[in-house]
Amino acid sequence: MDLFGSGAFKALERGVAGAQMRQNAISHNIANVDTPNYKAKQVNFRHTLDEAMSSLKANRTNDRHFEFSRAQNSITVETNRQTMYNHNGNNVDIDLEMAELAKNQIYYNALIDRLNGRFTSLQTVIRGGK
Repeated sequence: MDLFGSGAFKALERGVAGAQMRQNAISHNIANVDTPNYKAKQVNFRHTLDEAMSSLKANRTNDRHFEFSRAQNSITVETNRQTMYNHNGNNVDIDLEMAELAKNQIYYNALIDRLNGRFTSLQTVIRGGK
């Protein structure tokens, strides 16, 4: 029996990994707010939606319908080279980064809380419901 290999644990694990990568990118952006020609980085991870889509069992009645079995589960780091906010070529918006930092912290805390709930449930089962 694989207690930690279930889809829920794997999804939570990927979510925490994505939140960690996003935290690192935001931290680098904030640390380099005054660095000339530094370009802000963003982390995109859509594994939660992709996983939800891949778990759907849909019957395609037409070849033009979308396939639900294609999940990419990728975490990518992208650099925004299109904008420039400062006179020195830097495009880090400190207000946006601080807001993203707070949003990512809330997301991370929610994932950790959910993981703790799962482990508490397992602990209750191991103790025999006590």
